[in-house]
Amino acid sequence: MNINDLDLNLLRLFDAVYTYKKVSLAADSLGISQPAASQGLSRLRSMFNDSLFVRATGGVKPTPRAERLATSVRNALDILNQALTDTDIFDPVHSQRVFRIHMMSDMGEDRFLPGLLAEIEHAAPRIKLETVISDGVDLSHAMDNGQVDFAFGYFPRLHGSRSLRLFDDRYVVLSRKGHPLQARAKDHRVPVALLQTVEFAGVETHADTLRMLKLLGMENRLRLVTQHFMTLPAIVRATNLCAVVPSSTAHVFNRHDEFYLIEPEDLPLRNFSVSLYWSRRFDEDAGVMWFKQLARKLFAQLSS
Repeated sequence: MNINDLDLNLLRLFDAVYTYKKVSLAADSLGISQPAASQGLSRLRSMFNDSLFVRATGGVKPTPRAERLATSVRNALDILNQALTDTDIFDPVHSQRVFRIHMMSDMGEDRFLPGLLAEIEHAAPRIKLETVISDGVDLSHAMDNGQVDFAFGYFPRLHGSRSLRLFDDRYVVLSRKGHPLQARAKDHRVPVALLQTVEFAGVETHADTLRMLKLLGMENRLRLVTQHFMTLPAIVRATNLCAVVPSSTAHVFNRHDEFYLIEPEDLPLRNFSVSLYWSRRFDEDAGVMWFKQLARKLFAQLSS
């Protein structure tokens, strides 16, 4: 048979007859007459070239072909009914949804996840989070097809998505206490030309830091490129290498006053905003709307 010849009401009739084992009860459940139900069964039998239901004591019983069809028909009707009755209600208290978040860096996880998890633990105890890495994958495409729900960080070249600005940041230079550059700094500020006298460690996931050095013609001053911000404190503490890092990250590293932070003057690409990004396809999704409001509330608290 051809699926184009199939009427959805016939599938509902098949399911009702299979459930009630009586044509009269099936007709009543569908709000149709018994003759109409019998006529529909005749059409089904013709389409499937099978009796489907045969007379039995007190009603009808399914044929082997009908038994094989029954589960698939019920599943198809359930899926369609769910899609048609979905009111896009999101109940955070009972939801078991998994939100997948692409983080710009390991420091993004450190900055974002603890407070977010604390909020979720209180407001949505069954929701789960997964951090994902989409290196080598078109992040916009990954969000559009549902592989990634959100991206957190600074993605100036992420086009076609929605975004919510969470906080503003700027790049500074992290150096060890007593670094030779410290003696030439005035109130933590130095002319950007003085950076030509030092060597750097860079983080690949924060590509703009590497781009800055390129714009300054200082690629030859780069001695180490690492994948993670969390490796930088030990490296900078033990060497004369400096690192261009976000100010928020530098202050986390310097919570025990172990480092000297330098604010280069006229640093290209110095200022940026950290945002939460999501696909336009899911802009009206109730869960997405709830999550972005949670993020907005969280960073409003952190900024106050």
